[in-house]
Amino acid sequence: MSTAALRAEAATAMGAVGPRPHGDAATVHLLDEGLFRSVLIRERKRSARADRPFILLLADVHDGPGARSGSRREKVIEAFAAAAGDTDVLGWFRRQRTIGLIRTELGTSDPTTARIALEVRLRRELAARLGAAAVARLAPRVHVHLPGRDGEVRPAIADTLKRAIDVLGSLALLALLAPLFLLIAALVKSLSRGPVFFKQVRVGHMNEPFVMLKFRTMYLNADHKLHQDFVSAFITANREGQPPPANGLFKITNDPRVTPVGAILRKTSLDELPQLWNVLRGDMSLVGPRPPIPYEIAQYKGWHRQRIREAKPGITGLWQVTGRSRTTFDDMVRLDLRYARTRSLWMDLKILMATPRAIISGKGAC
Repeated sequence: MSTAALRAEAATAMGAVGPRPHGDAATVHLLDEGLFRSVLIRERKRSARADRPFILLLADVHDGPGARSGSRREKVIEAFAAAAGDTDVLGWFRRQRTIGLIRTELGTSDPTTARIALEVRLRRELAARLGAAAVARLAPRVHVHLPGRDGEVRPAIADTLKRAIDVLGSLALLALLAPLFLLIAALVKSLSRGPVFFKQVRVGHMNEPFVMLKFRTMYLNADHKLHQDFVSAFITANREGQPPPANGLFKITNDPRVTPVGAILRKTSLDELPQLWNVLRGDMSLVGPRPPIPYEIAQYKGWHRQRIREAKPGITGLWQVTGRSRTTFDDMVRLDLRYARTRSLWMDLKILMATPRAIISGKGAC
């Protein structure tokens, strides 16, 4: 079905001709998950071809069992309908759990201004129905899709199976590796001053920030500017025609900030094990692109950002088991995009099986 046909069907299904109903949730027409995702796929491709951005707004509305007619979900649906324009598309991003709004007509506004305006309007409508405290807990997500290469929204069934494997796999590994966790924690705590875990804000799927865990490998209060400068130099080196560093991506040789036990943990990638907790929480997957640090994003070109929009970040991934230090930054992004657009459960299994060999050879996950 063509994009025009899909949008026409969406408009018909939503009753988008004429004023949008701003009454109770029962009068608001939402596209089902399949049709909404089809529209989203086509809009992403249209954005790439026409060099025009669009906005995707999402909010979780699941109330849990026993929800009544006056539930938060109905209030959120009403607020979305009130904030939406006549040409916007409303529907279920995840059936009965996550409502989505697609805005393709940004007028003369730049994407950032349009995003802020839409978010302010939605928060105002939500606050009028739920109160400011409830809006803060709801935390609607507004994503600006900048023009880039064609992408694809994965089928819900594949995402569900992948999530099930992540939960079962992380639970099993956390239980199996519990003695190793205790040993590493004791070594980190006894051999240097500071906490056992290092917490760092990373950027996850659809630009959502989260706190990633690692075993601490650096001395307390270490200066992170050294790594920031290294990352910036690596990302920009490719566009300036310089070769990639020989010591590996985002890995600094003889880093003075790293403790002796931390050097061993980094070499064996054992410092990454606490990210199994991030997988269990849903912030990460067992397999996926490496989650970037916010200051990395500032150096990205438009198409680089696709790597964090098209797949949930992972502990290990295609780049970690194939490219590693032999690739430029652009090549790493291409590997991440190749994984995101062709991924399958079989591919995930192959990457997981190849990860121990990559770690032993010094090319493990980072």
